[in-house]
Amino acid sequence: MAAPFFADYLVERRLLRRQLSFWRIAAAAAAIIGVLVVGLRISGADAPLNVTPHIARLAIEGVITGDRDTLKLIRELEGSAAAGVLISIESPGGTTSGAERLYEALRRLAAKKPTVAVVGGMAASGGYIAALGAEQIVAQGNALVGSIGVLVQYPNFAKLLDTIGVKVEDVKSSPLKAAPNFYEPASPEARAALASIVGDSFTWFKALVKDRRAMNDEQLSAVADGRIFTGRQGLDLRLVDRLGGEREAIEWLEREKSVSKDLPVRDWKQRRSLERLGILSLSAQLAAFLQLDGLSRMLDRGAGIAEGRMLDGLVSIWQVDGAN
Repeated sequence: MAAPFFADYLVERRLLRRQLSFWRIAAAAAAIIGVLVVGLRISGADAPLNVTPHIARLAIEGVITGDRDTLKLIRELEGSAAAGVLISIESPGGTTSGAERLYEALRRLAAKKPTVAVVGGMAASGGYIAALGAEQIVAQGNALVGSIGVLVQYPNFAKLLDTIGVKVEDVKSSPLKAAPNFYEPASPEARAALASIVGDSFTWFKALVKDRRAMNDEQLSAVADGRIFTGRQGLDLRLVDRLGGEREAIEWLEREKSVSKDLPVRDWKQRRSLERLGILSLSAQLAAFLQLDGLSRMLDRGAGIAEGRMLDGLVSIWQVDGAN
């Protein structure tokens, strides 16, 4: 008589296992969908950005390095449904080569989309180079623009090393190899070599300003001494086209570039990888908790480590200590 009860027990066990498997799969699917939704929202992969007309807002903020993510975003903007682009600039500058890469990318964008730079607080040195990539520059009256110049800075710890009794020795293929350095005063030849590099980049910077702002030599010399200017001063000196902010920039797009009125303004942001946010690692742990070992291993393999970047070489950056 025990057999029927045992059979019922086996049936109940099978049902419980099926239910448990169902809920595990459902929970994993919900978690994965949640991860994908969050990832798409964070990465900026929003479908309307590519298929519906709008005005794109691209932010250039902080130190400029000409990083790959920003350049890739600009390339994607070229083929988007954006009817016009606002380049919102808040930057003291950065590396000269990075600013050059950014400028060239913005010029390619401007060849396909009407673009206008909007300076709310600062577009100095390399930040101003970025603004030159747009067709128009709009700045707030108290914004800071200009700082047209290039510099190289390097520390000199020679006196400190003498004080603590440390001497650095080297064997070089030529006197100018790795010169100047931090452990001995720069030789006149090394300073002259650096001055030549700075002068060449400065000549390029000035030619860029002269061409993009349609200046004559006298007008250029008035702004190319490394100083910064307010937006109001910059308007008189031809560094900016008009005073204002996004409203004035959008009015220019509508009036001069026939951009449709009342289009929404949408932010185009740099993609932040799921690896950098730790979402893949978190998803892998969740899958492991749900005993979905295969999925856990796959997600775990996808987790990565973000890279860092430091300034090096020639810089076009405005600094509070007065170096330009």
